[in-house]
Amino acid sequence: MPKVRRSMAGGSPRPTKQHLAASALAAMAAILVFGSQALAQEPQAGAAGSAEELARAAQNPIAAMISVPFQNNMNFGYGPNDHIQNVLNIQPVVPFSLNEDWNLVTRTILPLISQPGMAPGQGTTFGLGATQFSALLSPAQTGRLIWGAGAVVQAPTTTDQVLGSNIWGGGPSFVALTTSGPWVVGGLVNNIWSAGGTGRNQYNTLTMQPFVNFNFASSPGTYMAFSPLITSNWEAESGQQWTVPVGLAAGQILRIGQQPVNAQVGAYYNAIRPDIGPEWQLRFQIQLLFPR
Repeated sequence: MPKVRRSMAGGSPRPTKQHLAASALAAMAAILVFGSQALAQEPQAGAAGSAEELARAAQNPIAAMISVPFQNNMNFGYGPNDHIQNVLNIQPVVPFSLNEDWNLVTRTILPLISQPGMAPGQGTTFGLGATQFSALLSPAQTGRLIWGAGAVVQAPTTTDQVLGSNIWGGGPSFVALTTSGPWVVGGLVNNIWSAGGTGRNQYNTLTMQPFVNFNFASSPGTYMAFSPLITSNWEAESGQQWTVPVGLAAGQILRIGQQPVNAQVGAYYNAIRPDIGPEWQLRFQIQLLFPR
């Protein structure tokens, strides 16, 4: 991957908390209004049920549906100079039917990172971070509780040392969720240990993502979501380990031609974070859906 470095001197003014909150709220409102109008223009016979089913499938990390999310995370106030870090995660999800009783759901996360300089004179580094691949075994026939268990592997695909470790790693992964009326509630958790390494190449990281989705019956395919990405770097010093965001997102199932798409925008404030961790995050996602 090419590496781009540029000076941070004379950069654009840093956005304020008020600007971030206003931008996120405006984007959420736009998704809700545009999505409702788009659905109103579609034929109602069968369309509403289809949008609702796609929304619930998109909210299920182990649904038997191929999807390709493009999730862009803008992290504001990152590093000692409060710059902006940008991470675009390309996350294809491919399920396999092993037999009539079991599915294997795979997810690959390819992060494209724009990393600001951490010291005076350092520019921005752009490239590929470490790739994560997870495989979860899940019952094909589910009841009220839907679950999957398996493993996650981290591959050293980083194109620059500042973008992550160059050591292989792995660990367990688990997801569980349930649905009740308009609600889809659950969580995903994994922990990855590096297979050796020293210094910044050694890692031991916990990731938890609880999610709570509310689907609007009056506007099928429209939903609100709470899905913060909580992490702990166990190798960091005490008081510098946890990142705990709080926030909200809005989503809408749309069609671009015949292609169903899950569009989502959200804003999260890191209530707990390391000293150099980002203060705010704006998350934009376009997820291509391929229902069977």
